[in-house]
Amino acid sequence: MSIGRWLLAAAALAGAAHAWALPDAVRGEQVYARCLACHALAVDRVGPRHCGLFGRLAGSVPGFTYSEAMKKSKIVWNDKTLDRFLAKPLAMVPGTAMTYDGVADPTERADLIAYLKRTDEAPPCSGRRARQ
Repeated sequence: MSIGRWLLAAAALAGAAHAWALPDAVRGEQVYARCLACHALAVDRVGPRHCGLFGRLAGSVPGFTYSEAMKKSKIVWNDKTLDRFLAKPLAMVPGTAMTYDGVADPTERADLIAYLKRTDEAPPCSGRRARQ
């Protein structure tokens, strides 16, 4: 195999390896920067806080005003439901107040979910689940 073909094959494999890489919380934090326009980890803003998100019933943060659609959705947040919601929020919960179009890239969604899971177990979220 010539050097040129070998380099081309190596580049193709590197690209494929990235596509199959495990979710990365560090990259997820970069994706989360988009969410900061409306959300925060530990406090409610335009959107509800994300601490304690996993295992929580959608529309259930005390004191936060949700759309009726979100309150009636019966969604329990986990990897699968977050992935579906983050892909197309308005399609999953028609009538939600969330106006963001979603995160189209599945790798970015997986990274974002990894970040949210990591932060749920660390400051500023650790120990907050019981108080929600």
